[in-house]
Amino acid sequence: MDSSIKIFSGTNSVYLAEKIAKSFGKKLGDLTIQKFSDGEFQPVFQESIRGDYVFLVQSTFAPADNLMELLMMIDGARRASAGYITAVIPYFGYARQDRKDKPRVSIASKLVANLLTTAGADRVMIMDLHAPQIQGFFDIPVDHLDSSTIFIPYIENLKIENLIFAAPDVGSTNRVREVAKYFEVDMVICDKQRKRANEIAAMTVIGDVKGKNVVLIDDICDTAGTLCKSASMLMEKGALSVRAFITHPVLSGAAYENIQNSVLDELVVCDTIPLKADKDAGKIKVLSTAELFAIAIRNTFENKSISSLFIHSQRK
Repeated sequence: MDSSIKIFSGTNSVYLAEKIAKSFGKKLGDLTIQKFSDGEFQPVFQESIRGDYVFLVQSTFAPADNLMELLMMIDGARRASAGYITAVIPYFGYARQDRKDKPRVSIASKLVANLLTTAGADRVMIMDLHAPQIQGFFDIPVDHLDSSTIFIPYIENLKIENLIFAAPDVGSTNRVREVAKYFEVDMVICDKQRKRANEIAAMTVIGDVKGKNVVLIDDICDTAGTLCKSASMLMEKGALSVRAFITHPVLSGAAYENIQNSVLDELVVCDTIPLKADKDAGKIKVLSTAELFAIAIRNTFENKSISSLFIHSQRK
């Protein structure tokens, strides 16, 4: 019964958790975060969760306190005898550190997966991992949701003519190919070479965009440097317009200014990370993931498949 489901939120994901709970048809559970003068904090469940299915909503974007808070919520729920604990992590931080790309570095995404499991999570629910194979870092079930099911209806409503999709880098190719296949149109790739993190040395377009309206798709927008440079180059190659769909709006540094000053018609993002209140959103439009997570939570609880929530189930 739904009465045995309880949804709680960490501090910086309340804005999304409240929408998920409302879409599910429940109130957010009563949890407080006690703060101490030395900077420590302590999550406290203010209601019994003994034997309950507990869903803990918390994206792990910066600061690292968000991750620590989630780990402590999981540990607290386990010690309070919760029946089944699912960590709902709309944005899984440290996902870009998924391999040893240089000597003597941590594979942080594997470390975080270990920490979540050790803390006591029975299941993890995530949206658009930077690399899908990160699911293999977990020894517990992972529900990996796909933002394309949110973006596709929006793109369809735009009724764009001469549509073509673009991957802003080679790593996004598979993600973009799936959406292009759904719309039965072509795709191109913006191949980039980096000097170092967040700094592009060179970029080229693989494919023809002349006379096309381009839709860029990627999972993360950080400084927006790659995105804006890709959009500019596509316009130089003869594109009629460029708009972008990005799942996680990290938007650090001068990202907001870069986007506002770019050739992009619009940047459409999900609410896995909140936009900064002190910044001008300008061209940025936010689509909610709440209903998708609410359906996934219900299907998980009822032991139903969630495959209907993926793009391959929506193909024409």
